[in-house]
Amino acid sequence: MPDRPDQISNRPRHSPVDDVQGIAFGVTMAGLGMHILTHMGFVTGQTTGLAVLIAHATGLPFPAVYFAVTLPFLGLAWKRMGRRFALRTLVTTAALSGLVAVLPNWLELGRIEPTLAAILFGLLFGIAALAAIRHGGSFGGLSVLWLELQDRTGFPAGHAQLLSDVLIFGLAALILPLDTLAYSFLGAAVFSLFLAVNHRRDRYIAA
Repeated sequence: MPDRPDQISNRPRHSPVDDVQGIAFGVTMAGLGMHILTHMGFVTGQTTGLAVLIAHATGLPFPAVYFAVTLPFLGLAWKRMGRRFALRTLVTTAALSGLVAVLPNWLELGRIEPTLAAILFGLLFGIAALAAIRHGGSFGGLSVLWLELQDRTGFPAGHAQLLSDVLIFGLAALILPLDTLAYSFLGAAVFSLFLAVNHRRDRYIAA
């Protein structure tokens, strides 16, 4: 049930310091998750998965591709969610791209059991997304596009998101071994389950 105006106004609010540390935490967790993802050769859904496929097909650096892929959606984010959200998303995605670019020099990964790697990147992505959302930002994404499509055509955004992820994994199936694809799907499932359980307004009331 949506919050009443009086409930929203009575919520405890994050301070600027809260928001900075929350988004910094989210960027760090997402960076570690992406480091594991690219180290293992996995793919995932949404914008990150699209960036992985483009980087694989073109040979371009993944951090640069990820940042470039998020840019076209910032205008829609500004329109739908406001300037504050769009600017925080820009800062968040830029910081994440920079962190992912330097992490291989700072943290060298060796062998990781694929099942553990999939669970880790799913959990790290989930924690990161939750932190960014709760502090007024995001890591960019196709979801804004699907919301705009829903407004214009009536096609449900959730269905569009599901179809886009199916397409990304379908394309990945053409270039990845079956076992790598299966581990990738496991990680994406862990991420989705984590958000489904934890992203609830009734469990987090700060604005």
